[in-house]
Parts: sequence; C-alpha cells; structure tokens
Amino acid sequence: MSSKRKITVAYGDGIGPEIMKATLNILDAAGAQLEYDVIEIGEQVYLKGISSGMEPKSFASLRETKVFLKSPITTPQGGGFKSLNVTTRKSFGLFANVRPCKAYSPFIKTHFPKTDLVIIRENEEDLYAGIEHRQTQEVYQTLKLISKPGSEKIIRYAFEYAKKYGRKKVTCMTKDNIMKLADGLFHKTFDEIAKEYPDIEADHKIIDIGSALIAERPEIFDVIVTLNLYGDIISDIAAQVTGSVGLGGSANVGEEVAMFEAIHGSAPDIAGMDMANPSGLLNGAIMMLVHIGQPDIAEKVANAWMKTLEDGLHTGDIFQENISTKKVGTQEFAQAVIERLGQKPSNMIPAIFDKSSTKPLEIKLSPAKKEKKELIGVDVFIDWDEDNRNPDTIGDRLRKADANGLKLQLITNRGVKVYPEGMPETFCTDHWRCRFKTAEQATISPEDVLDLLNQIKDLGFDFIKTEHLYTFDGVRGYSLAQGE
Repeated sequence: MSSKRKITVAYGDGIGPEIMKATLNILDAAGAQLEYDVIEIGEQVYLKGISSGMEPKSFASLRETKVFLKSPITTPQGGGFKSLNVTTRKSFGLFANVRPCKAYSPFIKTHFPKTDLVIIRENEEDLYAGIEHRQTQEVYQTLKLISKPGSEKIIRYAFEYAKKYGRKKVTCMTKDNIMKLADGLFHKTFDEIAKEYPDIEADHKIIDIGSALIAERPEIFDVIVTLNLYGDIISDIAAQVTGSVGLGGSANVGEEVAMFEAIHGSAPDIAGMDMANPSGLLNGAIMMLVHIGQPDIAEKVANAWMKTLEDGLHTGDIFQENISTKKVGTQEFAQAVIERLGQKPSNMIPAIFDKSSTKPLEIKLSPAKKEKKELIGVDVFIDWDEDNRNPDTIGDRLRKADANGLKLQLITNRGVKVYPEGMPETFCTDHWRCRFKTAEQATISPEDVLDLLNQIKDLGFDFIKTEHLYTFDGVRGYSLAQGE
C-alpha cells in the first residue's frame, strides 16, 4: 500500500461542512490514500479582520501540500473583503480553470443529453486583473491585459488536457474581430500551438456565436479554451444546459499548486438541514484524485456516483417524480454512493481515466524572441468639457502643440473619430483620446513626449493618461483609429 498523500482541506461555510463530510466519507471508503490538513477559511476568518479570508498559516499549508480541496464559503456583506478564490489563484499562480460539463440524462433533466465538454479558462489575466480608474466626471476605465506567456500556458494546457484525456477537438473562443490585438494575440497563439498537435482537431469561434452554440448545440464541442471573462460566462451557460449547476466540479491548476471545489455557492439558507447535494464537491474531488495520481480511485468513485444516480437515489434539487426512486439527504446520498463502490453504471458511459501517466500535466513555454521596440507616437487622453464639447475647438487648440515634429493627427471620443472631419451627430463625453505622431512616422524620444505634455498643459488642458505608440520589429503595436 502506497504512503498517503497529504492535502489541505477547508470545510467552508453554509452547506460546506455537510458536503465536505459526505465527500471525505466517500473518498475514505473508496480507499483513497489521503491525509487531511484541515484549515479554516471564509466568514469566520473575514470577521477576525483578515481581509483575504485565509490566515497566513493556511497559506503555509497549501505551500506544503500543493493540493487544496475546498468547500464553498460565505463572504460577509460590505466592502473591504477580498475574493478568497481570486487571492488563491493569483497567490499560487493557478492559471488554468478546468470545468467539465456533462449531461447525465435522463436522471438529470436536460434538453441536451449528449453534452460532454470541458471548458478550460485562463485564470489570471484579462479584465480580472482588476485594474480600474475613474478618469473624468463621466468616464471609467478597466484595463484588459493579455500576455503572450499567459496565452501560451493556457492554450498548451488545453491541448495537453485533450491529449491526456482522449479528447478529439479543441475550440478557441475570442472576440478578435473587435479586439484585434489582445484577443488577436490569443487566437494567433492558438493557431501556432495547434500545429504541434496534428491529431487533435482545432477550430475557432467568435465568443458571441460560440456562446449561442453552447446554449443551442453543446454536443458539437469537446474542449473549449478561452480568456478569463468569456470562460467565466460560458462555464455557467454550459453547466446550466447540462441540467444542474449544482453537480459541477472545478479545478484551478498551477505549475505547483491546484485547488478543487464545487462551482456552486455556500447556500446558507439550507445549511444544517441535510438537504444539500454533495455531487459538485465530489466531482471536484474526483478531478483531484486524477491530478495527484490516484486515477483508479477516481474511477471507482465516479462510477459509484453515476450508479447512484441511475438507481434513482436523488437529493431534493434533482429529484424527479417519474425518474427518482427515493429522495435522500446529504449523508444518505453519500452512503448510497459508498454502497455502490465497485459497481458501474448501466445506462451512462462508465468513467475511465488514463493510468499510464499519473503525473500532473506539465507545461513548458517556447523560448521568446526579443523584438526591437521603437516609440513612434503617443495617445494623450484629456479631460475637457468646454464649448459644448465641440471637437473642432479642442482640435484646433491642440494643433498648436509641436514637440520636435510630434503633432496632433486625430481625436477620438469613446473610440469614434471626431476630429478632423468628425460627424456632427456623434455624442461626445468629457474623455478625449488625442493621437500625436510625426509626419514621417519617425522614432521619437521620451523627452519629446514630456515636451508635448508640457505644451498641452500650457494650452490649458488636463491630460489624464498617455499610451505610447510602439512598433515591434517594425510591426505596429497599437490599433488604428477610425479613419487613420
């Protein structure tokens, strides 16, 4: 018998303690070789004044075990409390969120009984970086940050996941028809990496039609890889169309640490009533068992769980009069799964996990080529609310600025060109993007930008930010403005 693997366990809040007890009872009965380091997280920790929801000694436990099985938590109302999930993901570099979405028809109601897809979502970047600013009276900004290494890591993970689990297709979803640089980078990286996996079909969908297809024909998808915000949204769409968000498990995986959980919340309204369905956390634990190299136990638990569903022993959230044979509570459901350990489902496809390699997926990045970066212009953002916001007034005044040939080329408002030759119907806010470049598109210096900003100040304008315009090996590194 192998030595036990130590993992960090948190019982959480609300229904968390009940579903964790049920889950661990099943794992122990199945013969999982586990040792538990139990930590406290969530509401009680927040109320101690720890804004992250987790004490330093708990972070130390994760640093030691590198595996976290976590129940849902309750975040107290009011400001100042940080998301524990976001803190854990960012602190430990959990770059991949993995969420399987599978139909268990007819035992779980769904209009799409053939659905069996996995959404792999980038977990650290995008709009979830949380970098926001209020820039004027009317305009707020959120920065969307997409990196080449971050894109490559999650895309490679998706293809390696497909390879390990016998999946046939990986679909990339972006909005690169609009965000040609940021989402374009993700799509381009996907196309490059897909060539390294010729045995796996690769395709791309724009996120809006991709989301619609998940809602209408989810069975056409196998593995989906996407950016952070899109992945958050389509994960819930996919979980819902399979019949129940409450059954879903999720993994957050990094190079060293991984966190496994249910995708639902703490449901404090039913806490302590022995009503909660432990299936979401149990499915997260099954993913954990595969991750730590115990796929045989994962297989046994998954098949016993499906056999329990087939036998009609259902908690109240999935109970159906014509399908279910008995409505059971949390612990009775767990006991039913335990009694079926060693059995396999008859109607659903039994779980089979690859036992040839018990190591977690390892992702290696390609060597990066250093590109020549040259500054050729600057966008200056101005807060201006005079003369009924007439673009010609601000444009004609800014034409007077000239820093070593660095002159105003155009002005946009909320991305629409308003100067020169703007449309009089265009509505303008108090937030103006003013693009300055030389007539010859020549390289400029930071000193030229500082000179320009001083001239803009002297012209009576309040500049609120700048964005430098670079080329990389001569290739434009910024989006063109309308009409440019």
